[in-house]
Amino acid sequence: MTIRLYDTSARQIRDFIPLTPGCVSIYLCGATVQAAPHIGHIRSGLNFDIMRRWFAHRGYDVTFVRNVTDIDDKIIAKSAEQGRPWWSLGYENEVAFNTAYDVLGCLRPTYEPRATGHVPEMIEMMRGLIERGHAYAADGNVYFDVRSFPGYLSLSNQDLDHLKQPSGEGESGKRDPRDFAMWKAAKEGEPSWETPWGRGRPGWHLECSAMAHKYLGEAFDVHGGGIDLIFPHHENEIAQAKAFGDGFAQYWTHNAWVTMSGEKMSKSLGNSLLVSEMVKQWRPIVLRYYLGTPHYRSMIEYSEDALREAEAAFARIEGFIQRVVEKAGMVEPAAEVPPAFAEAMDDDLGVPQAMAIVHTTVRQGNSALTADDKEAAVARLAELRAMLGVLGLDPLDELWSGGGTDRGQDLHGVVDSLVRLVLDQRQSARARKDYATADAIRDQLQQSGLAIEDTPSGPRWSLS
Repeated sequence: MTIRLYDTSARQIRDFIPLTPGCVSIYLCGATVQAAPHIGHIRSGLNFDIMRRWFAHRGYDVTFVRNVTDIDDKIIAKSAEQGRPWWSLGYENEVAFNTAYDVLGCLRPTYEPRATGHVPEMIEMMRGLIERGHAYAADGNVYFDVRSFPGYLSLSNQDLDHLKQPSGEGESGKRDPRDFAMWKAAKEGEPSWETPWGRGRPGWHLECSAMAHKYLGEAFDVHGGGIDLIFPHHENEIAQAKAFGDGFAQYWTHNAWVTMSGEKMSKSLGNSLLVSEMVKQWRPIVLRYYLGTPHYRSMIEYSEDALREAEAAFARIEGFIQRVVEKAGMVEPAAEVPPAFAEAMDDDLGVPQAMAIVHTTVRQGNSALTADDKEAAVARLAELRAMLGVLGLDPLDELWSGGGTDRGQDLHGVVDSLVRLVLDQRQSARARKDYATADAIRDQLQQSGLAIEDTPSGPRWSLS
C-alpha cells in the first residue's frame, strides 16, 4: 500500500513517504476572516478533510493544523468600513467558518492557531532572518530580501527578473521592489504590537511559517491550500522558513476553485454563495457530496442544475441504504473498503473513481434486493458504509442521523406518524377505487417535499 500525491513543487505525482513512519503532519492555510465563508472557501476544508480521513483509514496517526488569519489589510479595511473593532469582525467570521466546517461534516483540526496569538514566534523568526542576512528593517517595516534566497519562486516556477510582487500601502524603505513585507509599521488607528524594530503588525506570510514551525517542527509532511495561494503566499512561506533553517513542507498540495461563469468565486466579484444561505436550500450532506466528490485538483463550475444532479445521485445511495435497513436492521460498516476503492483513493485521492465503486456497489445491492438476497444486500451495505465513512458521507453516521442525540430520531418519528395517517387515507381511497383522491394525496405530499414509493410491503416515504 502506497499513497501517492500530486506535489506542486515537483509538478508530478509522488509516492508519499512520511518523515516519521506511521505519522502524517498536515498544515492547511485556513480562513482569512474578513467575511463569512462561501462554498469556494469551504471546498478547501472539505478536500483536506477527505485527505485527512484517508490517511487515518490507512492507519496513520494524523496531526492536522489549520490556521486562522485574524489580522491583515482586508480585515482592517472591512472593520473601518463597518465602524467596528477588527477583533469583533474577525471573531464573528471565525465562528461562521467553524460553523460551516461543522455543518458540512469536517473533523475538527488537531490545532487551530490564530495569527495574533503568535507574535513572539514571528519576532523570533524575523530576528533569525535578519541575523542570517535574509531580512532587513526599514521605516518600522521588516522585509525579506528575495535575492538572498536562491530557491525563491521554485514553487510557482516564475522568473525573478519579471516578477511583480504585490505590495501594500505604506511599504516604504524597500531595497528592491520585489522584496516582501514580513512585518508592517504601525499606522494610526490600526492594531499594533511592540517589536525590536518598532510597533507594527504581521505581514500576511510570516504567520504561517512561524505557526507551522511551532506546531509541526522544523519539517513536516504536507502543506495544503487553494491554488490561488501558490504565489505569493506559499512561495513567501517557503523563503522565510527555509532561509530560517527549516526543512518545511515535503509535499505541496493545492485544491482548485469553485467558479461561476468561468471566474473564481470571490467576494470582490459579488458572486459568492454563503454556506449559511446554501444550507437553507440544500441538505448539508448533499452540499458536501457536491463539493467533495469531484477531484480536488479539478475546477467546479457552480450551477443549480449540477447541485440537483448531485442531490439525485445521493438520493439513490440513501434509497438503497433505507431499503436494506428496513429489511435487515442496522448494518455496521465493513472493516475494510473494497480494493478498487482503496486503489482509487491511494492514487492522488481519486474520489471520482472511488465514487464509481460506490455507485456500482449500490447497483449490486439493489439487484440483490430485487432477487430477495438479503445476505448479499447486507454485505453490499457494509462495504458502502465503509466507503462513505471515509468520505464523510455516511448518512447513518451520528453526525448526519442526529449528532448522537435522539432529537433527530424523535422528530423523524413524529413526521412518520403524521405521514402514515395521510398514507392510510390514500390507501383507503385506492381500496374503494377513488383514484382521483389517492393521486391528489400523493401530489400534495410531493409538493410538501416528500417522495412516495409504492412497494409490495406498502407505501414508503422519504424526503425528495
